[in-house]
Amino acid sequence: MEKTQVESDKILIAYLSRTKNTKAVAEMIHREVGGDLVELELVTPYPENYRAIVDQVARENESGFLPVLKTKIQEMESYGIIFVGFPTWGMQLPPPLKSFLNQYDLSGKTVIPFNTNAGYGIGSSFETVEKLCPNSDILEGFSTKGGIERDGILFVMKGEKEIKVKSQIKGWLKRIGMI
Repeated sequence: MEKTQVESDKILIAYLSRTKNTKAVAEMIHREVGGDLVELELVTPYPENYRAIVDQVARENESGFLPVLKTKIQEMESYGIIFVGFPTWGMQLPPPLKSFLNQYDLSGKTVIPFNTNAGYGIGSSFETVEKLCPNSDILEGFSTKGGIERDGILFVMKGEKEIKVKSQIKGWLKRIGMI
């Protein structure tokens, strides 16, 4: 008897967050759709110094280096919907997200990107998610302005900003058929 792939509506929300803005967005999504919430962590964490991380990420992007993830997703095959959250780094998808998307076969799954950025937008990040998940159904992504670490503006998902982003997330999730 041939084994057929069963579509699962089990949800994974995997995210990378440095200043906790992407984490806050991931938690807002989680409150709306449920599922499993997992922060992606590295075996060798990035430096705390902003300039040092910018330089390191630039080198990784140039060389194609993929940092090793400490986070392991058990039973990835059981998830049918994967939200992937990340900040924009150097107008690109952060290397740890490239590691994540290269490490797991997301073929046949629904992949939904979400992003925080310093006001410059998503750059090529959503496009890269599509390239790294060629056999996945990629839904419309969500992006919002987070902190501006370069200027010392770190966590901003509080007060009026938090209320506004929660409302935007709810509208986006309705638009893509998740709620």
